Amino acid sequence: AQYFGMISLGTPEQNFTVVFDTGSADLWVPSSYCVSPACASHHKFKAFESSTYVHDGRVFGIHYGSGHLLGVMAKDLLRVGSLTVENQEFGESVYEPSMSFVMTKFDGVLGLSYPSLAEELGPPVFDNLINQNKVEKPIFSFYLNNKGPGKEGELLLGGVDEDLFVRPINWSPVTAKGYWQIKMEAVKVQGTTAFCSGDSYSCQAIVDTGTSLIAGPTMDILILQQLIGATPTPFGEFLVDCSRISSLPVVSFVLNGVEYSLPGEAYVRKDVVGDKVVCLSGFQAVDIATRFGRLWILGDVFLSQVYTIFDRGQDRVGFAQLKVSPKE
Repeated sequence: AQYFGMISLGTPEQNFTVVFDTGSADLWVPSSYCVSPACASHHKFKAFESSTYVHDGRVFGIHYGSGHLLGVMAKDLLRVGSLTVENQEFGESVYEPSMSFVMTKFDGVLGLSYPSLAEELGPPVFDNLINQNKVEKPIFSFYLNNKGPGKEGELLLGGVDEDLFVRPINWSPVTAKGYWQIKMEAVKVQGTTAFCSGDSYSCQAIVDTGTSLIAGPTMDILILQQLIGATPTPFGEFLVDCSRISSLPVVSFVLNGVEYSLPGEAYVRKDVVGDKVVCLSGFQAVDIATRFGRLWILGDVFLSQVYTIFDRGQDRVGFAQLKVSPKE
């Protein structure tokens, strides 16, 4: 995930950059006792320097695709933007799977999913914000900008930013309260339904700010890569010919009857390897089996195209068109 922001823990404040992740529920940052190589390159929480720190001592583990993260529980004062959360339960990681976290630009993760996904004990951050009456409404919203040099986005806790989107808001009810999981009626390629139609549940998708790409079941994604002319590399990435981006097929996702269309420019990522620009497919294979069948993940490649509102009060996710930003 490449979108992250600043929080602080403790008194006086200790600053950390975290991914605001709607695909998990826990808050964790590296501990000063962590000896993993990944911790050496990041900010570490020094419990002994905080006068509001409360030792908990219970152990937690979070399983990531790339390995286990282990740590101990604690409570302290949390600040997110202008909001303060008292006695926030969080994890201090003492062991991080090396390869996955050494290179990241963020120190930790702040989960914004439903509490049922939590590995830690105690309410997640947004539940505490609601319980402590710190937010006006039980909603938060994301703008993930992928244009321009700054590429800065915005997370608004407790409301929506009317300056960033155009109504109407298209609301999809949450179908299972863990992830922010919704029904997806179809995935179309160049206007023709390619995936998800005809299933009794259609498809289920999770709206996940902590995933960079758009993910789906392996078999579907392999077909999709073929349909966009992407070729596999030994590293699991799929390459697209940079000169063909403008002629790539449009890939659309149908949510609550509304079609969201992504042209090649939106789903191809440009990366620099050595002195060469390579173009990579923004689709990846991830198999998450549930009682609803396999899930798709609408990550940042999709979410950067829309304004997204997460409503805990009415258990729904809203999508709205972004306002056209003034030309620089």
